[in-house]
Formats: sequence, structure tokens, C-alpha cells
Amino acid sequence: MPVKILFIGDIVGKPGRQAVSRELHRLVDRHTIDIVIANGENAAGGFGLTVDVAKDLFNQGIHLLTSGNHIWDKKEQVAVILSDPHIIRPANYPAGAPGVGSTILSTPGGTKVGVLNLEGRIYMKNLECPFRTADRELEKLQRETSIILVDFHAEATSEKSALGWYLDGRVSVVVGTHTHVQTADERILPQGTAFLTDAGMTGSFDSVIGMGKEETLQRFLTQLPAKFEVGKKDIRLNAVVIGVDENSGKAVSIERVNIPC
Repeated sequence: MPVKILFIGDIVGKPGRQAVSRELHRLVDRHTIDIVIANGENAAGGFGLTVDVAKDLFNQGIHLLTSGNHIWDKKEQVAVILSDPHIIRPANYPAGAPGVGSTILSTPGGTKVGVLNLEGRIYMKNLECPFRTADRELEKLQRETSIILVDFHAEATSEKSALGWYLDGRVSVVVGTHTHVQTADERILPQGTAFLTDAGMTGSFDSVIGMGKEETLQRFLTQLPAKFEVGKKDIRLNAVVIGVDENSGKAVSIERVNIPC
């Protein structure tokens, strides 16, 4: 049997957490999931992550939280949050940034799964090169396991696609996050890496990528600051399920998930 990984797209605020609470156990049972990973950088009020919110998500059955540029938004909690070994931030932040960018998990059966978090540079911060950072981090992860998932938190489809091709055959999965819009291009690349440009969002779809429509429209129309509130209607869970051969680390299946909650 392949190792089954469930990756949940960006969890946005309380509605996103409620969707996880309602659907996660059913998804795990339906797909015989071994490891659950989610991007949690928007889980606390739509921006950032707190200790209490992380604890709630772990209690729901998530094993590891990845993140991105918004992990720094709750400044007073960053050091504590990123001291948790089950929360990682993009590996290509400069030396001295708190936390780590990759880790190893174990399934209930003892199979090791590596997870690497990276952040893109197009239309985002001028960080270290995610491609070269991946080379460095994979040297460490591949000493322990051939099963590796990469969460590439990036804006540009081209950058995500390029990283997928760059890592084809070297990792099991490259899945994108950050845009909050699930793409329909799931596939297994020629050398055995499962790829999806963006896993999507777990939260309100009666919104602008998870945030209230009215406040967002005012920002666009007036160019004035406005406080964002998380959308609360039409809640959905976006995710992807990947099956990976335990011996080779090659992907054998990839399936998008989009569940109304």
C-alpha cells in the first residue's frame, strides 16, 4: 500500500478551522490517510498563527503546519510558534530567522516523511533562492527518507511550475500555496513527482480569497486602508491527496479535494 498524504490548502480564520473540524476525520477515513499536513499561516483571524489556534488544529488531527509570508504577522507569538517542531516556515529566509524550514515526520507505521517549506520571490520578498535552498535542504532530508513533500508558498504560477520541473524525480510532491485559488493541473511529472500549482483555500468562498467582500472592495475603490474581516459564508475545504510508493518515494496518485462544508 502506498503512503497516503493529505495536504490541506491555506486555512483562513475560524471558518477554515471549522471546516477542518467537520471534514478532516471523514477525509482521513475515506482515503486511508497516514499523514496530514496543512498550511496554517492564515489560520488566526486570516493573518498569522497563534499558539491556541495551532493547538486547536493539532487536536483536530493535523500533524504538521507549514506557512509562508504571513507567519510573521502575530509578532508577539512568532518565537513561541516557531519553537514548535510541528510548525515550519519557509527555509529560504536569511540565517537568524526563528524556526526551521524542513522536518521529518513519521507515520503511525514508522515510515519517515520529509517536509520542506519554501517561499517564492516573484511579486514577493527578495529572499534567498528557493531553488538553491531546495538543493541544500534535500541533501539533509534524503539521508533519512525518499518520501518528501514540498510546500512552495508563491504568487507566480510560472515560478511554481519551474520548481516542480526542477525537483521532478528528487521529491515525491510539489504543491503550491498562497494564492487561495485551487488549480486544476494536478499530475505526476515524468520522473515521478506529483505536482499541483495551488492546493487552494480552506475557508469562506463568499469572499475575496477568504476576506470580506465589502472591505476588500473599498480598498480597491478608494485605495484607503480598511480593516479586513474574514468571510463567513460558503465554507469549503480545499486539499490534495497524494499516494507515494514507500520504497522509491515516487508518487503513484494525486487527487484534488474540494468539499462544501
